[in-house]
Amino acid sequence: MTAVLRVELRDHIAVLTLDRPERLNAVGSETVDRLTRALEGIRDNDDVRALVVTGAGRAFSAGADLGEIESFTSPGQFRAFVGRLTRAFALLEDFPKPSVAAVHGFAFGGGLELALACDLRVAERGTRLGLPEMKLGVLPGAGGTQRLPRLLPTAVAKQMILTGEPIDAERAWQLGLVNELAEPGGALAAAEKLAGGLTAGAPLALAAGKRLIDQGLAMSLETAIAYERETVSVLFCTEDRIEGLKAFRERRPGAFRGV
Repeated sequence: MTAVLRVELRDHIAVLTLDRPERLNAVGSETVDRLTRALEGIRDNDDVRALVVTGAGRAFSAGADLGEIESFTSPGQFRAFVGRLTRAFALLEDFPKPSVAAVHGFAFGGGLELALACDLRVAERGTRLGLPEMKLGVLPGAGGTQRLPRLLPTAVAKQMILTGEPIDAERAWQLGLVNELAEPGGALAAAEKLAGGLTAGAPLALAAGKRLIDQGLAMSLETAIAYERETVSVLFCTEDRIEGLKAFRERRPGAFRGV
C-alpha cells in the first residue's frame, strides 16, 4: 500500500509527491488530509525554504477521486469534500514559502487546480492540462474557475472551462500558465532547480514578496504601493538585509537566516 503522499527534504526544498500511481494520483479525502497535515507540519520548519509538488508514475494527477465522489449519497457530502480540497489548496497558495509544481503526463480537474495553487509551474513537453468537469455536467469546484482566469487571458480560461478541452504544455507556456518547459522525464529536476534558485533568497523577503503580489492585486494601485512601502521598510530592519548588502559588496552569495 502506498503512502498516498510522500514528503522528502532535499537541500532546503520539501518535495511533496502524490503517490497513488495506480490511480493516476487521483485526489481523494486521504490525499487532501495528508497534504493539509504536511503543509501545517513544515510551515514553520526553517530548514524548508521552498516546496516542489509532483506526482508519481505517468501523470501528475487525473483529478479528484471519482470513485469516492460516486459513493456520496447527498449534496452535503460532496460540499464537505470540495471544502476540504479548497482549504488545502488555499493553504498551499498562502504558504509563506514559494512553491513549484512539476507537471508531467497530464493534470486534469483537481490535479490542475492543485498546480494552479502553486506559485510557479514547470511542465514537460506534451503534458496536457485541463478542467474537464463540464463534460461530466459539473464545473471545477476547488478554485479552478477563479484561479485559471487570473493566470490566463479570460477568453482562453473560459474556453478551457466551458468546453472541458485541455491545452498542451507548449500552449500553456506561450500563454504564461507554465513558467518553464522541460523535456520528457525532466519536470522534477527542472522544478527542483527552479526551487533551488528560490531558496537562495532571504526567507523573510520571499514570504513578503508573495504577500505583496497576491494581496496587492486585490488592492487599488495607490493602496498596494503604500503596502509595498511599509513592507520593504520592515525588511530594511532585518539582519538578512544587512547580510545581503555585505554579500553584494563582497561578491558572494548571501548567507540568509530568516531574521
